[in-house]
Amino acid sequence: MNEFHFKKGEKILSLIKNFSATEKLIFTLLLIISLFSSLILLKKVNEYFLLPVIAHGGSLTEGVIGLPRYINPVLAFTDVDRDLTTLIYSGLMKYEDNNLVTDLADSYSISNDGLTYNFILKDNIRFHDGTQMTTDDIEFTIQKIQDINLKSPRAADWANISIKKISSREIQFQLKQPYSPFLANTTIGILPKHIWKNVDASQFIFSQYNLEPIGSGPFKIKNIMRDSGGIPKIYNLVSFDKFYTHEPYLSSISFHFFPNERLAIEALNAGSIESLAGISPIESAKIASTTSYVKILSTPLPRVFGVFFNQSNAPVLSNKEIRQALNLSLDKDKIVNEVLYGYGITIDSPLPQIFSNSTTSTKFKADKESAIEILKKAGWAINSDGVLEKKDKKSTQTLEFSIATADSAEFKQIAEIIKKEWESIGAKVNIKVFEFGDLSQNIIKTRKYDALLFGEYIGKDLDLYAFWHSSQRNSPGLNVAQYVNSKVDKILEDARVIFDNKSRSALYNEFEKIIKEDIPAVFIYSPEYMYILPDKIKGIEFNTINNPSDRLYNSESWYTETDKVWKIFAK
Repeated sequence: MNEFHFKKGEKILSLIKNFSATEKLIFTLLLIISLFSSLILLKKVNEYFLLPVIAHGGSLTEGVIGLPRYINPVLAFTDVDRDLTTLIYSGLMKYEDNNLVTDLADSYSISNDGLTYNFILKDNIRFHDGTQMTTDDIEFTIQKIQDINLKSPRAADWANISIKKISSREIQFQLKQPYSPFLANTTIGILPKHIWKNVDASQFIFSQYNLEPIGSGPFKIKNIMRDSGGIPKIYNLVSFDKFYTHEPYLSSISFHFFPNERLAIEALNAGSIESLAGISPIESAKIASTTSYVKILSTPLPRVFGVFFNQSNAPVLSNKEIRQALNLSLDKDKIVNEVLYGYGITIDSPLPQIFSNSTTSTKFKADKESAIEILKKAGWAINSDGVLEKKDKKSTQTLEFSIATADSAEFKQIAEIIKKEWESIGAKVNIKVFEFGDLSQNIIKTRKYDALLFGEYIGKDLDLYAFWHSSQRNSPGLNVAQYVNSKVDKILEDARVIFDNKSRSALYNEFEKIIKEDIPAVFIYSPEYMYILPDKIKGIEFNTINNPSDRLYNSESWYTETDKVWKIFAK
């Protein structure tokens, strides 16, 4: 057999030797083409059997405005604190694609009466120092939140909740009454008891672990860079290789702290940071128009901004035709485009746009002709001062009132647009601007305003009780429109104890219809949250977020690197 092939080879070589020069050239060219084609074919065959896979590696350098103070889920209340807490700690549940899913919990169950919640932990969860997590840590964390001496920002979420440890992996929470949004409270990060147990309440806020935390989240602290005064300037975080789902794909995330937006943007433009979150609409618009190597992600926040009428303080606003005309005559699109530079969604509902059945922003142009017609039919006419008035046998009402708002450039600009729009139909509007603390304590708390340009933070749990139930008309309730409606009260009470999403949605649809009919406020917009990221970051989920820190919830799945493996080796 070998001899046969060798002789065949000799014959081929002999034939080639007898080729003319032209034939040899042609043969050589054909041979080169054949070899080249074979290589291309082999490459394509190889690529056909290869699949791209996410690889570990890569980093992100992010700028944040402010300084960390309490990187501790029990105490965190600033955006900076919550950002770092989200990466370093983890809770029983977390948000994913706008839905609550298990995180530390392997499973959970809710009793039929909605009073008892049972959670079973995943097996072998480790803190960053290698210590295994148990239900002791969960019980300890909730007890610290409930400790009145610590004044935790999350205390209201866990008031009157009883805790029962069933085993080292199973824990039970018992409520006094059903509360369907409760599950969202279990996203709170869990502290390691073995580190914090010897820190008493008087020293809790001063502990070094508030700035050098140890958690069970996807990233842990590698080092902290400080200035000469000991103030943190940079936190360098690295992936936690024992994270219970999978080791994060990014090797590291660094946080650089800036005292203001201007310096943070300068650092972004200089390339010393790659990402930046929560900047103003005007700066986002500038970056979008001048920078090509970053992407700006935006999503509506579950917040509602509008003008809330206090009919008790300004009786003229108790006339429904007045509220109708004011609502119709306001160009909401103008506010979103001129003040928010398009980073917002116009609304006509007390529900955030993501929950509402309302139409989108193209439907909210001012209709002043209809507004004026409604007022004329109701007997309102322009007086000698150019202001609408309505006379009857006993008195004369004049359409004059004030709008109270906060001392911020955004709110003041919005208030001026509203004033101009409403005065164009015959209202006289006075703007009263207050410093944030003064507005909260002396105006909103006492309900001393005719109308209030204000933002309501609704949240993903969509509990509107505090904003619209009649029992919440006085502080600390947030019913700033002083609204009273027995049907709405019943809807809001029922919505708090119904766990079926479709049933709750049906109730809120009915609630929305009633509010739109009564017009206790002019709803204007829901703001969008902007996040600037380099193009290299992939795998980010940025749909609807509740808090700015929610953008970091799936950070363990972010990546910059990819590799290719044969299909048979791909998981």
